[in-house]
Order: sequence, then structure tokens, then C-alpha cells
Amino acid sequence: MEQLEFFDIPSPCRGICEVNSRGLCRGCLRNRDERFQWQTFSDTRKREILRLCTQRRHKLILETLAARAQAASGHAADSQTDIEEDEPRLPGT
Repeated sequence: MEQLEFFDIPSPCRGICEVNSRGLCRGCLRNRDERFQWQTFSDTRKREILRLCTQRRHKLILETLAARAQAASGHAADSQTDIEEDEPRLPGT
């Protein structure tokens, strides 16, 4: 039995409607069907899509952090003697 909802579940669209290499929107991380059919989905299906978007976002964050760590470890082997101690650096570099 579906729970009664008093409010519509809003679209997670962030207005960044570009597709990444996996076919997911860069803004909300929904696939094509999830974006185009949002208004036709039941509230239960919308909640499931929001859950999937959250999972996708967490996975993307972990992949990004892993890629940055790998890149940083490759650069850590480089000589740092030519970098002045007083020179400002970006966080994580």
C-alpha cells in the first residue's frame, strides 16, 4: 500500500542539463528516461529515482577523490626543491 503524500515530490533538476559520458545529467544525475518521464512517475518511483541519484552522486564523489589522490601521488614523486616554502598552494596540492 502506497503512503499518502500531501506534497508533490519536486524534480531534482538543477538547471545544468548536460549529459556526461555515462548518459547521466551532470546536474541531477538522472538518466534520459528518468528526466523525460518524471511527471508521469508515481511518488514511489520518484523516491526510488532520488535514492538512485544520491547513490550515483556518492559514487561519483568517491571516484573523483580516488582520481585526485592517484594524480597527487604521481606528482608527489616529483622533486619539490624548486617550490618556495612561502609560495601559496591550492588545497590538496
